[in-house]
Amino acid sequence: MRMIFDLFKLRIGLVIALTALAGVAVEPGPGPGPARVALLFLAVFLSSAAAGAFNQYFEADLDRRMKRTRGRPFATGRLRRHAGWPWFLAALVASAAALAWFATNAEAAAFTFLGAFVYAIVYTVWLKRRSWTNIVVGGAAGSFAVLAGAAAVSPSLSAEALLLALVLFLWTPPHFWSLAIACRADYVEAGVPMLPVVSGDARAARVIFVHAVVLVVLSLALALLTPGMVYLAFAAGGGALFMLRAWQLVLEPTRARAMRCFFASLIQLSLVLLGVMFDAGVRLTAGAS
Repeated sequence: MRMIFDLFKLRIGLVIALTALAGVAVEPGPGPGPARVALLFLAVFLSSAAAGAFNQYFEADLDRRMKRTRGRPFATGRLRRHAGWPWFLAALVASAAALAWFATNAEAAAFTFLGAFVYAIVYTVWLKRRSWTNIVVGGAAGSFAVLAGAAAVSPSLSAEALLLALVLFLWTPPHFWSLAIACRADYVEAGVPMLPVVSGDARAARVIFVHAVVLVVLSLALALLTPGMVYLAFAAGGGALFMLRAWQLVLEPTRARAMRCFFASLIQLSLVLLGVMFDAGVRLTAGAS
């Protein structure tokens, strides 16, 4: 069971699926109903899980060189790499997209597919070993989950949904660059050109801080549209913590500071998503009363 959990990166898949729920919550208008939303959640979860497993299949050689990842199933040989895996995982993504289409509409299905495609092919195959921009482009994977949820409500997509998707896009690079500073030796050993490897920890820390400031400002700007006071409080609190940790990383770009910044980014994202969904629930309750 643990091997399945690790192979499909189920923790990440759960977060990605939650961003789809946030997309449903932030898009103005009546949603598709609890059962259809649950099926969309499952579809996004499955597509993310398939992309995560393909990432490990394709990167088994890199994973063996990195202390953080050398225990993964393909890297250790607990799972044998063979040509059937890509076909199985592609079928899983296709099934997830079909489920999203059945539950909601074609637009949500397309975004569900694109999230997996960007992570598995654009990030993993095309960019990760070639360019420090790998995770910048790869950040679109989470954004597509937001858009899948929003498209299930309205395929035309609102300014709120697009802004939340942009926040997710800007969140991913500083989140992973913080981890890359902490695990810099691993990326050097594996030959992966993450930003800290290419430009050094100090410069990467400054870039992380700028990203943090911009995404926090945009997350607060979202409160000017639909989300309410609880969202504003959550986004402000999580954003303040993230910017503080990012600034501390600028002052002292060490592994310990990088991990604090990494965890602060998780807290910030969690509060943004919870705030969006909480305020949407309040509006729904008020509208029904």
